[in-house]
Amino acid sequence: MQIKAHPYLLLTLTALFWAGNFVIGRAMKSSIPPISLVFWRWTLALGILLPFAIPHLRADWPVLKQNWRWLTIFGVLGISCFNTFVYIGLHSTTATNALIINSVIPILIVLLSRLLAATPVSARQVLGIALSLSGVLTIICRANLDVILTLKINSGDAWILLAVLSWAFYTFFLRHRPAELHPLSFLASIVFIGLIPLTILYVWELGQGERFALNPANITSILYVALFPSVLAFIFWNQSVRNVGANRAGLFLYLMPVFGTILSIIFLDETFHLFQLAGIGLIFFGIWLTTAASAR
Repeated sequence: MQIKAHPYLLLTLTALFWAGNFVIGRAMKSSIPPISLVFWRWTLALGILLPFAIPHLRADWPVLKQNWRWLTIFGVLGISCFNTFVYIGLHSTTATNALIINSVIPILIVLLSRLLAATPVSARQVLGIALSLSGVLTIICRANLDVILTLKINSGDAWILLAVLSWAFYTFFLRHRPAELHPLSFLASIVFIGLIPLTILYVWELGQGERFALNPANITSILYVALFPSVLAFIFWNQSVRNVGANRAGLFLYLMPVFGTILSIIFLDETFHLFQLAGIGLIFFGIWLTTAASAR
């Protein structure tokens, strides 16, 4: 299955869906325990995927068996670790710290590609990355340098950093995804693998007495994170990384703070400020520099 859409559009939608995931993760942190949210997110996502994926899983079974080691790495890094670490981290760190650390992912992807795969990085791409990062910092720090200078590292920051490292390695390793493996086979298999450690953690969390109410807000939140940031975003991301490369795809993660700001204005009644407009402009200009350079 190849989605017939421009990869940059798919990457933009991915950033939008994942920004919504962060907004919900912050909003529901007092209502749904972190491991419960991750477990039910991916359990429902697998339920959505299986009716469409089963025929491809049967056809691709020899490829799946042959590549089980890489699939296990993808499942642990992309499914088990990333959002578990994010949801745990959001319980004990500020949104400012979390977004600043998360914005380092594209840089880490470029560094991993350069160090481990000798992928060339042009001066124009470096400038684009720097401009996009400066746009992210402008939005997050509200154009106030004191916000950066007074940041403190706590346990929540450490969890977010682990999430960042997990996703950077997941994206870098996508180059080892079997080319002949159908996208639905790939996603369903890594979700299934990722759910194995998540199930163990979920049983442990239940043993600690952690529960959540089955009210409309909690159910709607879980349904959203199961469909949009999980099924659709992962399909879009995996296809786009394969089509345009990890470096260019990673830069679109800088759109997450942009969409996060817009979603906060719409759903949390926050006010739009001039520094946010300036940050959005820097981010889009940085993306244009990097993608235009790569297209030459």
